[in-house]
Amino acid sequence: MMQSVLIANRGAIVRRIIRTCRRLKIRTVAVYSEADAHAPFVREADAAVALRGRTPRESYLDIARLMAAAQASGAEAVHPGYGFLSENPEFVEACLRAGLTFVGPAAAAMRQLGHKRSAKQLAEAHGVPTVPGLQLPADVSVAAAQAQAAALGFPLLIKAAAGGGGKGMRRVDDLDRFAAAWEGAAREAASAFGDPTLLVERYVLRPRHIEIQVLGDQHGHVVHCGERECSCQRRHQKIVEESPSPAVSPSLRAELGAAAVRLARAVDYTNAGTVEFLLAPDGQYYFLEMNTRLQVEHAVTEAVCGIDLVEWQLRIAAGEPLKIAQTDVQQTGHAIECRIYAEDPTNDFLPATGRVTGLREPTGPGVRLESGLADGMEVSIDYDPMLAKLITHAPTRAAAITRMVTALQTYRIDGVRTNIDFLIDLVRSPDFLTGTVDTHYVERMLAQWPQVRAPRHDPFTPWQRYEGWRMGSAGKSAPSPFGEREGVRGRPAQRGRRRGPHGDLTAPMPGRIVKVHVVVGDAVVAGQVLVVMEAMKMEYSITAPEVGAVKAVRCTVGELVERGAHLVEITGAV
Repeated sequence: MMQSVLIANRGAIVRRIIRTCRRLKIRTVAVYSEADAHAPFVREADAAVALRGRTPRESYLDIARLMAAAQASGAEAVHPGYGFLSENPEFVEACLRAGLTFVGPAAAAMRQLGHKRSAKQLAEAHGVPTVPGLQLPADVSVAAAQAQAAALGFPLLIKAAAGGGGKGMRRVDDLDRFAAAWEGAAREAASAFGDPTLLVERYVLRPRHIEIQVLGDQHGHVVHCGERECSCQRRHQKIVEESPSPAVSPSLRAELGAAAVRLARAVDYTNAGTVEFLLAPDGQYYFLEMNTRLQVEHAVTEAVCGIDLVEWQLRIAAGEPLKIAQTDVQQTGHAIECRIYAEDPTNDFLPATGRVTGLREPTGPGVRLESGLADGMEVSIDYDPMLAKLITHAPTRAAAITRMVTALQTYRIDGVRTNIDFLIDLVRSPDFLTGTVDTHYVERMLAQWPQVRAPRHDPFTPWQRYEGWRMGSAGKSAPSPFGEREGVRGRPAQRGRRRGPHGDLTAPMPGRIVKVHVVVGDAVVAGQVLVVMEAMKMEYSITAPEVGAVKAVRCTVGELVERGAHLVEITGAV
């Protein structure tokens, strides 16, 4: 076992890795940007090295600076956490050249599985079903991609080939919107992953998102640790995860697990990884991607399986054999995770900024919190808006939900807007209680929230008028307050069209201007993209509300703007 590990990340995941390393008596080294100088993870590590930069690109994404920090600190190994460079094969190779052990898979496996195009080809070659789509060349033009996509049919999903997490992903419902969606997805993919290559696939309606955790050692042994359900999402990013999934039977679990293990063995995969699937309403499943790293939601698997995944990451990286047989992996009880984000659910889940005050974190039996917060910390536009992960575990799903609601109700983060109140209502909503959600459910719920929002400390579901929907109840499904399963796609009239007086379009969130598509005098049509903003690793397009002409442009590329800042004025807007 290695004696010291540098953790090339920030926030909650660093604290979580430190906890396991401390138990294993492994010295930990944290790195931190100027923005994180006073963060809790810096104090908790055995040693810490400043990276002398404020933004991710200047710090956590700078391979040369990280290698220098590892050498200066005397670290033997590097744990990448999740996000940042965790799936970057160049980072793996840089670690090896520096004589460091990388706590993760080999660069070759990472390249093949981390790129959606080659991963999809690998899955097809090994009998794992994939979503119908197009295999387009990396340098395909927008026009050529659009022409081929039209033959595939709508709706379609454009997505980044080189990464995940909802970055570089756009749903397209008609041909007129294809070009703008393609360009936006390519720009976001280039920013997030350094690669603008895109894929186009048929959009599967009403799917569930199911993923399988795998572990592989350096001696050819691979096991899976059951499934997690991650269907509660917004902007293609998960906000609630659970294990086991209410939709997965023992036979389907075995089939999905076998497919995941088969895929991992095909590339001699080592360390922790996650194979993601879409589960269609008809029961057909499709390979989605493989994440070659530790997942944000790994804690729910740890809770139900009793396995410390970080410990096995470290042991496998040190060359130890995996001493877990497939028959040893048993799921006990039920676990749920809620991701706490700095965002405004009433403003289409757009990121929020501020300074944390009055922090009060939940505790209690069956409650686990992975947090990077402390009073006085600034939540800025430079980093992902996820603040913490709250996990509850109990003998039954109903009991786990009860514990989650109680924990959320006692959670207090002042000074920055969060999604806590929305999460309370989400985990008490009818479809979640019966386990009948799909990946569109949060959008449908948002269309009715906060109009049907419950009092924060009401111990019962806000939909008591639907008989049987008291907390922890069981039985047949009552009518959902969010309509039919295809429902409303959430307040579309407000998306990207924040308006001030006299036709002014204003910033819906604080952020950086990355693209200005119009100049004074341009004629515009309804839905035309005028300005593109970026904040907390997310792009947002400001679009014209209707036909008109550009009277004024009040922003420039690279400019930092506050929420409500006037960006473009359109004449002819009502």
